[in-house]
Amino acid sequence: MKLWDKGIQTEEVIERYTVGNDLDFDNLLAPYDIQGNIAHVKMLQEVGLLTKDELDKLLPELDKLLSEFSKEGFSIPQGFEDVHSYSEYRLVEALGDIGKKVHTARSRNDQVLVDLKLYFRDVLANIISDVQEIALSLCDLADTHKEKFLPGYTHLQMAMPSSFGLWFSAYAEALSEDLYMLKAAHSHSNLNPLGSAAGYGSSFPIDRESTTQTLGFDNMHVNSVNAQMNRGKSEFFVASAMASVAMTLNKFASDICLFNSQHFNFIKLPKEVTTGSSIMPHKTNPDVFELMRGRTTRIMNTAPEVMRLCSNLPSGYHRDFQLLKEIIFPQITSLQDSLHILKFTLTKLEPVELNPLADQYQLLYTVDAINDLIKDGVPFRDAYKQVGEQALNGSFKTDKTTTHTHIGSKDNLQLDRIKQKIKG
Repeated sequence: MKLWDKGIQTEEVIERYTVGNDLDFDNLLAPYDIQGNIAHVKMLQEVGLLTKDELDKLLPELDKLLSEFSKEGFSIPQGFEDVHSYSEYRLVEALGDIGKKVHTARSRNDQVLVDLKLYFRDVLANIISDVQEIALSLCDLADTHKEKFLPGYTHLQMAMPSSFGLWFSAYAEALSEDLYMLKAAHSHSNLNPLGSAAGYGSSFPIDRESTTQTLGFDNMHVNSVNAQMNRGKSEFFVASAMASVAMTLNKFASDICLFNSQHFNFIKLPKEVTTGSSIMPHKTNPDVFELMRGRTTRIMNTAPEVMRLCSNLPSGYHRDFQLLKEIIFPQITSLQDSLHILKFTLTKLEPVELNPLADQYQLLYTVDAINDLIKDGVPFRDAYKQVGEQALNGSFKTDKTTTHTHIGSKDNLQLDRIKQKIKG
């Protein structure tokens, strides 16, 4: 069934190419399509385009479809072009001509826009919740392990002393700042496009305030052309926010893979969260974090791909936009999977007790040695040269660790402030 069918038979090869695998992704949008239908028919009755009797017949059927379409494993049957044609077919099947009236003052263009907005709004809310939970867990780990020494690196060279508290809370705060982008994307997804039709509105006296309120949107895309131009921009907002989270997860996963290696040996992973080798019996590989690193790299590539697909397109709808679903939908699932596996594996990490004054960590304290000389009245440049010569000739040695007290340093983590940022 096609909503645009005018009695002309489209060649099967053309139909197969244009529909592609769109139905697979429309299965995810199906409940949201019904929510949009419910808001739309209520508004049509309010403005006199449906009778109260017609609405009273439509709403129970729409409620049935919402329940059916929301069940796990729901699938649109083959032979339908999209979720919109299937939902309308079911209404016509149940109610006859009344079902044919649901498309009044509407286009598939604003139908898919509102479906996507509702879908993005829901998944972003779930991602925000997951990110907050992980960030707070990282704060707890930072507090638990705040006294445990960890060498700090720049350029993968010894830099300065750090701690597991500083390392864990760095990622907690990074996620708190990723939440800014997620919440911005959520706000953008909370704008109602319904009523823009094919991009130029309708000559019917529709009430866009009504559908905005019914669907729980904060506001609307006021201009009907701008509403349509948000196809692609909505996906870009979501993809960019996901990329921010993915960048944090990617670096965390990279750290775990490095710190878990025998040469670093800063973190141990229990054998039950590692995998083995088919030839080397000693191997306990951090595959879960390697895959997280790979998955998040692909997520970071999503926003540029969305942007490239939408480049050089004039205003108005173009069928190119259909391909956005297959770009972004799998990566939403991938990010959700990565967040869920991170929640599980965080509880399994075992920081190793390290000796901060061991020979291999001596050079971490050169900056602190310079600072001690400065406190004794030696100019910075002379202190730098003196300690630098000791480091180069191998004579630098210290028998004391140092305390860093400023806000955000290893001995003053300010976890409560970070938690406030996470909770918003």
